[in-house]
Amino acid sequence: MKKRLKPVEEMTFHPIQEKLVDILCKKTQNTNPLFFRISVAYYFATVASMMRASVATLDGADVPINMYTINLSTSGSGKGVSTNFMEDKIINQFEHNFLQLTMPLMAQQNLPVVANQRAHKKGTDPDTELERAENEYHDIGDFVYSFDSGSGPAIKSARHKALLAGVGALNLQVDEIGSYLTSNGEAFNTFLELYDVGKIKGKLTKNSSDNKRVEEIKGSTPTNMMLFGTPSRVFNGSKTEDEFFVMIDTGYGRRCFFGYSRHHSRNLNQTPEEILKQRRNNTTTAEIDAISTAIGKLADPSYVNKSISVSEEVTLMLIEYQLECEQIADQLPEHEEMRKAEISHRWWKVLKLAGAYAFIDDALELSEDHLYYAIKLAEESGAAFASLLTRDRPYVKLAKYIADVDRSITQADLVEDLPFYRGSAAQKNEMMQLAIAYGYQNNILIKKAFVDSIEFLRGESLNATNLDAIRLSYSTDIAKGYRNETAPFDQLHLLTQNPGMHWVNHHLANGHRKEENIISGFNIIVIDVDKGINLSTAQLLLKDYKALYYTTKRHTKTEQRFRIVMPINYELTLDAKDYKDFMSNLFQWLPFEVDEATNQRARKWLSNNGPYYYQDGEILDVLPFIPKTSKNEKFKDQFKDQKSLDNLERWVINNTGDGNRNNQLLRYAYVLVDAGYDFENIRQRVMSLNEKLVDKLDEAEILGTIMVTVGKKLSSI
Repeated sequence: MKKRLKPVEEMTFHPIQEKLVDILCKKTQNTNPLFFRISVAYYFATVASMMRASVATLDGADVPINMYTINLSTSGSGKGVSTNFMEDKIINQFEHNFLQLTMPLMAQQNLPVVANQRAHKKGTDPDTELERAENEYHDIGDFVYSFDSGSGPAIKSARHKALLAGVGALNLQVDEIGSYLTSNGEAFNTFLELYDVGKIKGKLTKNSSDNKRVEEIKGSTPTNMMLFGTPSRVFNGSKTEDEFFVMIDTGYGRRCFFGYSRHHSRNLNQTPEEILKQRRNNTTTAEIDAISTAIGKLADPSYVNKSISVSEEVTLMLIEYQLECEQIADQLPEHEEMRKAEISHRWWKVLKLAGAYAFIDDALELSEDHLYYAIKLAEESGAAFASLLTRDRPYVKLAKYIADVDRSITQADLVEDLPFYRGSAAQKNEMMQLAIAYGYQNNILIKKAFVDSIEFLRGESLNATNLDAIRLSYSTDIAKGYRNETAPFDQLHLLTQNPGMHWVNHHLANGHRKEENIISGFNIIVIDVDKGINLSTAQLLLKDYKALYYTTKRHTKTEQRFRIVMPINYELTLDAKDYKDFMSNLFQWLPFEVDEATNQRARKWLSNNGPYYYQDGEILDVLPFIPKTSKNEKFKDQFKDQKSLDNLERWVINNTGDGNRNNQLLRYAYVLVDAGYDFENIRQRVMSLNEKLVDKLDEAEILGTIMVTVGKKLSSI
């Protein structure tokens, strides 16, 4: 297939639209233009719709120009400012000219046509029918440019007036849609039916003196819709959010352009003088006036029912875009039904918007540029829609809230502060468990504590450890003169091997090593081993983890004493008690005996100019060891279930899986060799532990591999 479309990256936005967007960004100090682009395009579409402009396609169809938008942005991003600007400064002349001049004139011309059609159909007097039609037109009341709510009958009444006049469109604009979503259900259902070609089926009602049915007029009236507001009001985890996505799923997803801004950014580097100068910019004022005047002229009756043609080349480009969209939609998984629907119908929205751009440009033909302008905005809208579908779920908001609040909170705080934290105790508990699970995967730690049977929650956003910025303090004195430093992990030997240096794995205030001077925050742990295992065996057991091993001053070949310095995956801030509990949990996890008296934050370590070894591997995951967390509770429960096992047996079982059983049992055997067991005792213990594995090895394999290696090691001692 011949490639006609250029890449989206090379497309640009409509120039008049972008000029207005730039003005709005400066007025609101909001550097995120998406909301303004969608808003400006909507108002362009209302102008074309009011004049009943359409796109004449090569297949003979007249496609009415209209636009539906759902535009969400955070509070303070300029939603109200932009809406007032467009209505008071840009389309103000058009609205005035249309309502005061064009519509009355067109009604004067169209009402006799309606009367003649009715007279011919019923065989009545045309003058009588004209009088009735004129009474219908005036009895309906004033026609409004836009409205923010309405019942089904009221919308149909306004539509009937537009049909009598032969001009005009219905424009529904709802601010803070999250607050008014449920109350506008009838209007949304009516607009859903009106979108494509502006037609709707009549509703049978009882005819009485108080409720007279008007005589139906065959025809179509374009409709436009702009729903805007703050995301937090819509995505509140309650009925509003559910109904919003029901609305999207039942047809608005494929009909709407979307804007979705979770955050807005402001240019905070400008001075008050610079901001005031922008607001007083006479050039900007002149540009606004020129645009308003040009759009105002489009209300001339000569533009009514303007038909914008499309060349064969542009039609082929649109078909190519349609095929690309449908191919992308077809490749999406079935569960992404809303995205599939939006993408596969995106080309239809593009055609209508391109027609609106052509009308604003006073063009007779829809050009390649108009198509590109519309595709560019449609693709940006599609990205916003995808982001909207992956919005933060209530449990994610819960996790982030707990992490952001810098204090301990109770269930009462959650209920009071979070509108989505509702329902039964079981529902809240489920949401909390999901929040905790989300936190594990997204660097958020949620701790629980109970005081007088009241549950307190505290959250913390964890920072991943930077291996080039390991926190430590060091001094040549045992207690004083400590210097805080951050250093690359692979350079720590310059400290640990420097004779006479004392060091701590925390920073200290005032350089004095004592508990009250500890500055919370550490990203390495230190393990002191002074009996029971050789350094080489410890390296073998911990071969999967990144670490620095160095011997102490009392290390000998027969009595090996050494330290293991391991980076941890997150920088933790624990108080003295929690740090002590954390280290005790870690000691329980280790497969060999260590000095358990080294669990204080102010514990210092002495350097030694002896052998050292770096070992590569994964960074130790410390989440199971952090006290007052659900993951630590699981770790403790597992420890209780395995209380009949010693640390080494527990380690082997918990770290054994498919493919590494032989290696794990061999490591276990090596520790037994270091502990002084003879061959037969080692064989019995290995066999016994093998029986406790879920998927044990054959005895023959153990004897033919592990025990052969054990025999060789014993003979070399």
